Amino acid sequence: MSQKQSPNYLFPLIIVFIVCFLIGFITTMNNSMIEFCKEAFKLTDTQGQLVNTFFYGAYFFSIPFAMMMSKIGYKATLVLGLTVVGLGFIANNLGVTAALGTESVYTVFLCCMSVVALGVVMLQLVANPYVMVLGKPESGAFRMTLSQALNSVATTVAPIFITTVIIADKPKLPENVPGPFLMLGLFALVIAAILFFIKLPDPDMDKQEDKEETIDTKQYKSSVFKYPHVWLGALGIFMYMGVEIGIPSMLPAYWKADPSLPGSATDFLPLYWGGMMVGRFVGSAILAKFEARKLLTACLVLGACCVGISFFLPGMSAVYAMLAAGLFHSVMWPLIFNLGLQELGPHTKNASGLINMGVLGGATLPLLMGTVVDNPSLGVGVAIMMMFVYYAYIIWFCNWGSKIGLR
Repeated sequence: MSQKQSPNYLFPLIIVFIVCFLIGFITTMNNSMIEFCKEAFKLTDTQGQLVNTFFYGAYFFSIPFAMMMSKIGYKATLVLGLTVVGLGFIANNLGVTAALGTESVYTVFLCCMSVVALGVVMLQLVANPYVMVLGKPESGAFRMTLSQALNSVATTVAPIFITTVIIADKPKLPENVPGPFLMLGLFALVIAAILFFIKLPDPDMDKQEDKEETIDTKQYKSSVFKYPHVWLGALGIFMYMGVEIGIPSMLPAYWKADPSLPGSATDFLPLYWGGMMVGRFVGSAILAKFEARKLLTACLVLGACCVGISFFLPGMSAVYAMLAAGLFHSVMWPLIFNLGLQELGPHTKNASGLINMGVLGGATLPLLMGTVVDNPSLGVGVAIMMMFVYYAYIIWFCNWGSKIGLR
């Protein structure tokens, strides 16, 4: 009797990796525009952080989109997400141009970017569980870390793209904010059209999970909401967003507080995202030899040390210390996400949507930190100190919270 050959998921996995690149590029491009938008629209630090609030606020729809994905499938969600991203970019270019000279121009920009973010949420929902399914379960953390490494290549390229293409030598005026968004929108629509006509496998996760359940005879609870580690994992992602986005979002305020610093904050953002890129490639190799919890704990402690050391260093030395934290932030997302998806069987898909809602931390925590910066009695130092709270919770989740309710 011949043994059944395992399906070859190499091509769809490559497609998912490309999507991960696109997600990282769009997300970091959006964040890198904060400093330019503050000058162009004459904003306070709090108002500048609304770029993050409107973008990451779209993750509120993670659960409804996850339910939609269960109905229409992975490929349809992928095509729809790319289409929404494309239309959002085109609307941004046309809408901001039409609203120039009015008080609503910044609002139009924010609303259009939130449409782009809705598409990114769909793509994120496809990417994370897809990477987990396309291969052996025991190597899921490795594949997710590798996908995030490719995502980091995009996050490193995006700030350079912003600096050299979108805002290169341009006056900080509202008409220069949309940049080449029209071309990016058309590019996303072309990819969506190509994928629509390509036959792309749509793995039936539910059947695969049912098969695993039959093998290990594990009894699952009636609802994903009855798993405490899922909720705690969502909060872990919430706190992680404060860690990941906190440093690049606060960097312009750091320059404002110390005018003697050379250049601008945007010039140094590639160092932060580049550190995350290097860390994810290295982390994907280290994961093959070390337990995920130990690696995550070590990275959390070292990242917090980088931020802490920055308080005792002068000028650019403090900036470089904070930017170095990106190296240790690199593997946090995939490891936190993976801990939240443990032993869920048929509930994995819905749990992915629930955990993705934790990205709302990127919509709220930087905004809160921006409010702290705008308070003269507090300032950027206190805002950065808030990150230690985020580190502390993730350490607790990694070593204790993620084990609650598991046998």
